[in-house]
Amino acid sequence: MTISIIDYAPDEKALDGQTILITGAADELGHSLSVNLAELGATIILLDKSVKQLEKVYDDIEQKGGPQPALFPMDLENAEEQDYQLLAQAIADNFNHLDGLILNASVLGQHGPITHTDFNQWNRAVKINLNANFLLLKHCSSILNQSEQASCIYVSNQAAQHGRAYWGSNSSPKAACLNLIETIADEWETNTNIHLNSVDPGPVNTALLRQALPGIDPTQHLRPEDVTKPFLYLMDSGISWPNGKHFSWDPAAQSLTEN
Repeated sequence: MTISIIDYAPDEKALDGQTILITGAADELGHSLSVNLAELGATIILLDKSVKQLEKVYDDIEQKGGPQPALFPMDLENAEEQDYQLLAQAIADNFNHLDGLILNASVLGQHGPITHTDFNQWNRAVKINLNANFLLLKHCSSILNQSEQASCIYVSNQAAQHGRAYWGSNSSPKAACLNLIETIADEWETNTNIHLNSVDPGPVNTALLRQALPGIDPTQHLRPEDVTKPFLYLMDSGISWPNGKHFSWDPAAQSLTEN
């Protein structure tokens, strides 16, 4: 399946009244997604561990005329299940519904051979790259289902699709997330209003990529603001969304191709 969105141009108020939670909202891609979705009218719940960085995203959204966002500082490395329950309850109490969830938060982990990987570093990567997404989907499912039509997007990468040397603590839990998305999408297919998909935006000039590949020229890769279009498309409720699919973004062709 290939979806061309070369002609896709969202209505300027396409996401009016929508509430969208974005994890890793303070990093480069999360920041760009938060601002762009807010520009279309969405109220963004910004989740990350750094209050100072979240406030910068908050200010950028307000400067561009987006609805007032909500800050939810949360350290995914140290969060327990009850913290996710409290998050879901806070969303229910303040917004009554959740229309979108972008699972963007990720860490590189220890970049090196599996045989040299410290077990504590492995556990940290699994907790952030896999367990956090499981708990968010588990505990936000009820509030997502209060929406007439909700969209969840998991931010994947090439290493999640095919194991790659030295990327194990990043790619292994992220590959498990692809299976998790398929499993939950299948379970929710007939009894919820929720659609789940993943998008691999390709190599993007972010801190994670610069950490993994310190010798590269970061300008050879796309900027975060250049890869937000497929996410806007899959959040636009005027679109007939797929479900349980994994897509790779082709910026040249402006298309989403199923993996």
